[in-house]
Formats: sequence, structure tokens, C-alpha cells
Amino acid sequence: MKRLFLEHPASVGESYWQHMGQALRFGPLLCLTGFACLFHGLLPFLFKDTGSNNIRRLHQMMVTHRSRRDSTKSG
Repeated sequence: MKRLFLEHPASVGESYWQHMGQALRFGPLLCLTGFACLFHGLLPFLFKDTGSNNIRRLHQMMVTHRSRRDSTKSG
């Protein structure tokens, strides 16, 4: 049972608590981004850059930052 909770966080260089914190940060931003995209689809003059800006931000937080953090651990 312990493996179910720890295997994935460890695979990305995080503890369970660190991984939970990151997921709790990403979730609301993903939801808000989704709603902004839906509103933008209906009313194209609203939230023109919100979706793409938030996707870039999430990518930086999730991939780019994680890559830098992992490289500092191994070096």
C-alpha cells in the first residue's frame, strides 16, 4: 500500500507531501484556465491570453522547474 502513495512522487524527485502540494497548486489553476478558455470561446474578447499564459506558467512550474530541481539533486 505504501508503494502506491510513494512510487510516483519519488519518480519525479518529490516526497508525498511535496507532490501533494504541487498538485494542489496546479489543480485550481487548471480549473480556472479551463473556465477562462470556455468563456473565451463564447466571448472571444474576454481572456484573450489567459489560456496560453497559464499553460506556459504551468509548463514552467511542472516541467522546466522540475528539470532544474532534479539536476541540482544529482549534481
